[in-house]
Amino acid sequence: MLDTVNPIAVSGLNLSYKTRNVLKDLSLQVPAGAVVGLVGANGAGKTTLMRCLLGLTLPQSGQVRLLGEDPLDLSDSARSRLGYVAQTPELIEWMNVGQYLDYIGAFYPVWDAPRITQLMQAWDLNPKQKIVELSLGQKQKLALLQALGHTPELLLLDEPVASLDPLMRRDFMRALFEDAPQRTVLISSHLLSDLERIITHLVLMKDGRVLLADEWDVLTECLQRVLLKHRLPEAPGVLVQHEHADGVTAVIDTRQFDLTLLPDGAVPTGMNLDGLFVELLS
Repeated sequence: MLDTVNPIAVSGLNLSYKTRNVLKDLSLQVPAGAVVGLVGANGAGKTTLMRCLLGLTLPQSGQVRLLGEDPLDLSDSARSRLGYVAQTPELIEWMNVGQYLDYIGAFYPVWDAPRITQLMQAWDLNPKQKIVELSLGQKQKLALLQALGHTPELLLLDEPVASLDPLMRRDFMRALFEDAPQRTVLISSHLLSDLERIITHLVLMKDGRVLLADEWDVLTECLQRVLLKHRLPEAPGVLVQHEHADGVTAVIDTRQFDLTLLPDGAVPTGMNLDGLFVELLS
């Protein structure tokens, strides 16, 4: 049953293009205040999921609720609580930066102009510069300002910092929570080390499905890599096994796997997000 209490609720989502299944019976719940890293290889369905959440792409079946509402019929109240940054910014390029932000701000009942001016200066954006003259990284900064200006309680971010340098990415991650420390965020990114510093939850997608979804602290404690000489027998909690020249690398979930099944001398070790990505998606 679809949970409409959570800011993001998805149940049984299916979407196909011709012979390709892009989303396959996908269900997902994002609790209020969570910072969720949406991770997966290219083509996993992350951007399509984001577009379905926003009502920009229609699934063939399934249900979606955003802030408790149908994304195809969001109220003005819900829209004012929502921010979105697309993978490729869509801006009005004949305007200058200041005009554009004033234009966007006019659509919202609350717009934090002093905060936007502060961030514009900190992020080295000239309000008088034409948008058409901006680099891709500068356009990405502008799209981020647009999403933050009305202090939304829910942010959907699709590769929002891919064109930014490490210092700017750090500044953005800090700004993300300065004005609204309890906001809910769903952020897709391939910059896993950046994600790992801020996420409370992880959603790992593969081939249009949710392969893994849980609190990040729980996953770092329970998912362990083990180096072995031989493959483990199939058992609950054995997530993947990869054979290589030196033996076998297995990833186990200690909540399900009986550690007494490990051979003598095999010691489970924890993984960071990069390691988890490589082991589960390779």
